[in-house]
Amino acid sequence: MNVSIFGLGYVGCVSLGCLAEHGHSVIGVDVNEKKVDLINQGKPTIIEKDVDHIIANNWKRKRILATSDYQMAVNNTSISLICVGTPSTAEGHLNLTAIFETAAQIGEAIKNKEEFHVIVIRSTVLPGTNREVGELVAQHSGKKRNIDFGVVSNPEFLREGSSVQDYYHPSMTVIGSDSEKARCIAKELYTKIDAPIYEVDIEIAELIKYINNSFHALKIAFANEVGNICKRIGINSHELMQLFCQDTHLNISDKYFKPGQAYGGSCLPKDLKALKTIAHDHYLEIPVLSSIEQSNENQKKLVFDMILQKDLRNIGMLGLSFKEGTDDLRYSPMVELVESLIGKGMSVSIYDKNVNFSKLTGTNKQYIDKHIPHLSELISDDLEKVIAQSDLVVMGHKQPEFRDICVRYPEKYFIDLVKVGNGVCQSNYEGICW
Repeated sequence: MNVSIFGLGYVGCVSLGCLAEHGHSVIGVDVNEKKVDLINQGKPTIIEKDVDHIIANNWKRKRILATSDYQMAVNNTSISLICVGTPSTAEGHLNLTAIFETAAQIGEAIKNKEEFHVIVIRSTVLPGTNREVGELVAQHSGKKRNIDFGVVSNPEFLREGSSVQDYYHPSMTVIGSDSEKARCIAKELYTKIDAPIYEVDIEIAELIKYINNSFHALKIAFANEVGNICKRIGINSHELMQLFCQDTHLNISDKYFKPGQAYGGSCLPKDLKALKTIAHDHYLEIPVLSSIEQSNENQKKLVFDMILQKDLRNIGMLGLSFKEGTDDLRYSPMVELVESLIGKGMSVSIYDKNVNFSKLTGTNKQYIDKHIPHLSELISDDLEKVIAQSDLVVMGHKQPEFRDICVRYPEKYFIDLVKVGNGVCQSNYEGICW
């Protein structure tokens, strides 16, 4: 393919070399003449492992060149990658000036092109940028999106120091576009890369890089706080974290990464509190670990406020234990929610087969009698009865019998805390964070 790359900084230079290495003919575009000259001498614009050899070899093969003439670059290529910088402003917002200037230039350049042109946004941008880029291209070209051109969001996941390795061996390639033709053309860039390609909504493609990097920052801060605690009590932190990472079933996995209800139970709150106490006893500040509980409390409050905003007085709760499939009520956020609703004068009915069974047989009975005897009479194992008594139903457990419940009872309103179904229901359904 004939590819133009706007921006010859870190991402642009690596992409230029790696695409050429895979056999594409690539034209780099930059306003900085020094960068243009370096590429045209077969030299990279950055210091990075292996990039110098790749640029030099493909320059000799005449697969790469650079220019400041965007018109020439676009008119000689069928796909343009936007790899310009998106620096932070003093207030923390992104400065997207270079993105929009590039979109305008591409729009001007395709004004007289007959061929369908694909614009691929590789720069890290906020959701909504893809749409704005399309509007600018249409405005400056007089052409129509998805007829004459398409815009693709295709974030990069390159780490400095290992960018070439990351380019050739990514965990995945993400592509988001509202043009099937543009998606197909963009995917051709990655036919020689052995990694799954995920076609997702444009906004998801735009946001994923921020989520990735924020989590990486969280991991570093978490590991550092653990390390600080370990040092104070004489434990080898690297050996500990190496053991931690061996658990790919729970620790390093997709477990718990499901937006929804707050955590509860007897283990997580207790053990987090114990770790915080160890740090406190050794005069250590651990802001990341200390903020977890507050974040969890905020999630509980979010649910409570959602219910209050509906202004419905008869509330049904599907699930009372802290997790479906158990009868354990210790530190259950559902118990706290019920007590808060009762405190607001609301009428509450609860459906939980496991808790109701434990009440009858004695399992967990001691906890119920000691801590929440006033809730005991509200619990039922009759789903139809609980729903009949309720105007608003809160789904706190993920059971098969709840899957299409909002369709079966269109006259009731449902708030889903655990994504019971696919999240697509009628106007009587709302998810806690979807």
